[in-house]
Amino acid sequence: MGYKNILITGGAGFIGSNLALFLIQQGCSVTVLDNLSEQIHGANPAFTSPLYISIKDKVNFIKGTVTSRKDWENAIAGNEVIVHLAAETGTGQSMYQISHYTEVNIGGTAIMLDILANNKSGIKKVIIASSRAIYGEGKYISKELGVVYPAHRSAKEMDDGNFEVTYPGATQPLQLVATDEESKVHPSSVYGITKQNQEQMVMTVCPTIGIAPVAFRYQNVYGPGQSLTNPYTGILSIFSTLIRNKKPINIFEDGKESRDFVFIDDVVRATFSGIEKEEANGQVFNVGTGVATTVLEVATLLTEYYNVQVPINITGNYRLGDIRHNYADMSKIGRLLSFTPGIPFKEGLKKFTRWVLDQQVQDSKYEESIAEMKSKGLMK
Repeated sequence: MGYKNILITGGAGFIGSNLALFLIQQGCSVTVLDNLSEQIHGANPAFTSPLYISIKDKVNFIKGTVTSRKDWENAIAGNEVIVHLAAETGTGQSMYQISHYTEVNIGGTAIMLDILANNKSGIKKVIIASSRAIYGEGKYISKELGVVYPAHRSAKEMDDGNFEVTYPGATQPLQLVATDEESKVHPSSVYGITKQNQEQMVMTVCPTIGIAPVAFRYQNVYGPGQSLTNPYTGILSIFSTLIRNKKPINIFEDGKESRDFVFIDDVVRATFSGIEKEEANGQVFNVGTGVATTVLEVATLLTEYYNVQVPINITGNYRLGDIRHNYADMSKIGRLLSFTPGIPFKEGLKKFTRWVLDQQVQDSKYEESIAEMKSKGLMK
């Protein structure tokens, strides 16, 4: 591989730590910039964060924040590639921590680009972690209108129990299809807006200063090592903690809402391809499996794999800003980077649940997060 010195922001997180360990196996020298957020890593990361523990003695670790210019300058020095993963990631949480999400995600990226644009550095490539959240609702086919991109759903529609998306002028049900990279970008959450901005800034600025940009629009990433204590992201972790505490699972909407779940090993391979291959330069890629799985199926499989039966309640509750469906069209990344996902969802879920069973049972903070969203008027 051509690049040997790589900076990963958020490199103690789920994707970052796995990528760091993989890059080290390829002979790379890895620098990690991470603030060790308590929401992800616990109160004492040296003891409470398996992710941080797995990398701390193997990388050049800088405890710092992407909102600090000085921390950025220290981290960038001596590196050739930046993989910018550091971000606040809770879709629901972003709808009331608006200033914070904007400061970290957009502001942090702006500082990085400002440094690169105004100071000589050895950076040759920037990989930006984008998200499927920038698409908002995915891509659909209307029998009358052809391809359509529905707006996000209104509270009134969902109060009436109408959870499927609609489109003006379409009288028949819309057909969900895979969302490709040319699809409309219209995020329905502050988090999605910040990821859109991050991607646009990197893809716009980097070519003007001689740096190759690559954007990966990650779908729902899961696997061994993801946080079991963060109640704002990752339904697999949230449901697992509830099941292990023998608490009921409350399914939002009607349980038929779906996501594209992609295993961490596949995400690492895709990201490595973006670092390694010149064909990735200047391109935006989906990273998923190309398969939609419903939330109800997720909950049912988890109770089966843990062999623990808890009530699965379909509540009709909903969160403002949540999308109904989205799954990735994977043809572009297959064509340009020869990447295909290798871990089907059921296989990956078994790997995940086996890992969870080896972990200490965590207290569920899910109820607190729901109460917080209700208090902000975002949970119905």
